[in-house]
Amino acid sequence: MMIIVPLCLNSLLLISLLQETPAADFSDLGTMLLGGVAAAIVLAVGFTLVRFRLRDKKPQTSSFISISSDKE
Repeated sequence: MMIIVPLCLNSLLLISLLQETPAADFSDLGTMLLGGVAAAIVLAVGFTLVRFRLRDKKPQTSSFISISSDKE
């Protein structure tokens, strides 16, 4: 819950900043689209790398469960 509040605050500040900028011309839309796609790719690669590093630090449990008993 505590992490949601700063994220919402940052989102609201970003939205208000974007609304204050003047309207973009049609020629600027292509560069804005390309920049958004590049930012999304960088964000996805960064998220994947962080997730892989966290997974490597925590050993994965085995999904195999043996139900056989030792014979004496």
